[in-house]
Amino acid sequence: MQGVDSAWLADGAFRPIGTRRTLIRGSGPLVDTVRGEVVEACERFGGAVVREDPDLVLELTGDDDSEAFTYGRSDGRTTVTASGARGLLYGFFHVVRLGEEAFRDEAQPAVHAPQLPLRMLDHWDNVAVHPVMGQVERGYAGGSLFWEDGRARGDLARVRRYGRLLAACGINAVSVNNVNVHAAEARLLTERLGEVAEIAGALRPYGMRVHLSVTFAAPMVLGGLETADPLDAEVRAWWAGATARVYAAIPDFGGFVVKADSEGQPGPFAYGRTHAEGANMLAAAVEPYGGTVHWRAFVYDHRQDWRDRSTDRARAAYDHFVPLDGEFAGNAVLQVKHGPMDFQVREPVSPLIGAMPGTRLAVELQATQEYTGQQRHVCWLGPMWSEVLRFRIDGESTVGASARGGLVAVSNIGDDPFWTGHPLAQANLYTFGRLAWEPGGDPHGFLDEWIGLTFGSAPGLAKGLRSILDGSWRTYEKYTAPLGVGFMVQPGHHYGPSVDGYEYSPWGTYHFADRDGVGVDRSVASGTGYAGQYGKPWADVYESPLSCPDELLLFFHHVSYGHMLKSGKTVIQHIYDAHFEGVEEVAAAREVWASLVDLVDPVRHGRVAERFEEQLRSAREWRDQVNSYFLRKSGVPDERGRTIF
Repeated sequence: MQGVDSAWLADGAFRPIGTRRTLIRGSGPLVDTVRGEVVEACERFGGAVVREDPDLVLELTGDDDSEAFTYGRSDGRTTVTASGARGLLYGFFHVVRLGEEAFRDEAQPAVHAPQLPLRMLDHWDNVAVHPVMGQVERGYAGGSLFWEDGRARGDLARVRRYGRLLAACGINAVSVNNVNVHAAEARLLTERLGEVAEIAGALRPYGMRVHLSVTFAAPMVLGGLETADPLDAEVRAWWAGATARVYAAIPDFGGFVVKADSEGQPGPFAYGRTHAEGANMLAAAVEPYGGTVHWRAFVYDHRQDWRDRSTDRARAAYDHFVPLDGEFAGNAVLQVKHGPMDFQVREPVSPLIGAMPGTRLAVELQATQEYTGQQRHVCWLGPMWSEVLRFRIDGESTVGASARGGLVAVSNIGDDPFWTGHPLAQANLYTFGRLAWEPGGDPHGFLDEWIGLTFGSAPGLAKGLRSILDGSWRTYEKYTAPLGVGFMVQPGHHYGPSVDGYEYSPWGTYHFADRDGVGVDRSVASGTGYAGQYGKPWADVYESPLSCPDELLLFFHHVSYGHMLKSGKTVIQHIYDAHFEGVEEVAAAREVWASLVDLVDPVRHGRVAERFEEQLRSAREWRDQVNSYFLRKSGVPDERGRTIF
């Protein structure tokens, strides 16, 4: 657990516990994990595990599955009690996060419990290296943590350490393979199930439940059946048998993740069945074991005719799934991307989240920075996710409260020594875990936790890191696609600018820039009608360019370059100014990082410095391509006379 590999559980984070006397009461595998953590900290820093006169008491009081714990401090003693072993584990890490504060001031006993039952990471990892997407689809941190050379890694010690990191920030589940299930990954359900069991065994000591992505066509691909029709008796029997074997090998298995009828993946549409019928067939298979099916709502026409402006990819999830509300089984969770498109740096909250009260929904975020700099750019996403989770989708209920099926993120982890490629991208994973536990929590407070746990508490270092990360999402937004219009990226790999890269493609990701203006008309009055998918008050807010928020204007409306924003700038001047400002802010952040050279270990500092050089180069390229494109389209010069090519 030494060195940069420790991420946000650096050795120093355990000093407050390791220098004190700790009493541990209870038994069981997770209590043994807690005891092992305390013993190791005490061996390092001189404390002790004792039977009397403790400074810290960690006590398991029951044998249920609760994740809650009670924390308090009185009469010079800090106490954590929990009725479930997972709760004790989370309570232990709560003390780690508090550090010396946990042993300083009196604190009345208070119950801490997660607000969402499932807090999961989806790994888009391929067992075999895919010829196009590689080992990890949309992965920017090296190879897979789980798979290597077409099989599970022989040494899973780092997978165990990964489970430790996740438990420390509140995550409790991991899906270990890509939602795009290829031939090798399909067999994890059957003859290669033992490899999944080995990974589950490495993660289990930290309370992680393993999930598996499966192909809807498995009865045909693996079972030799002629159909995968979810209403076919043989198909249902095949799934029941396969699922029974999974739970025999992994008794605490979490369930299945399914991408169906999406981007070429097979699904129930081939048999004239609905998504509810497909999901419910799998839900019935896992129901006897307490399992869950996560059915992804990312279903749209990816062979769209760009000439047809009546088709709107943003409408697709709502149109497909709202008519099915109330038809999904209780253990079937509809997993919905937080926005209607595809994890852009700015898009509205998906209207689907507030439109299915009779269905368990999980909200899906993307920690891996597919469209936000691919972990070559600093882009801390905590503020964006917090805005999403606090958004009152129906005017009253927040997205966080609506996510009764949990919060899920696409993982940004790989086998890179820094876990996330860019060392500062670790902040995204940590913040996700903390927001999944407490969706209404302050992301800036979680950022401070991560900085302290990872780098220590040197004031100059903490201040510098905070200044670099805090505004980095909005900085990235400034020098990339403006005012919510999205995309404008290089096709395929999605890194770097290409303003018209997807403009005439079948993917439904258009900006419709012409000589008169830019943006997509999604109003009810004259456009695709997407704005009408929202309830009050948002349908009215988004319907008019006069009331639509500036940051989403081009997502909802096609407007002239001279359209006046609420900021007092025209659209075209905003584009110019934002792109120049974004580059300036990256340059300033690079200088702050350079000033921290004596406060950060050389290897970590060198990696980040290298990434900043690439970020600055790329930001300049974004600025020059986007500004030049719109100068040439509009013919409107920059009022400040700066160089635009």
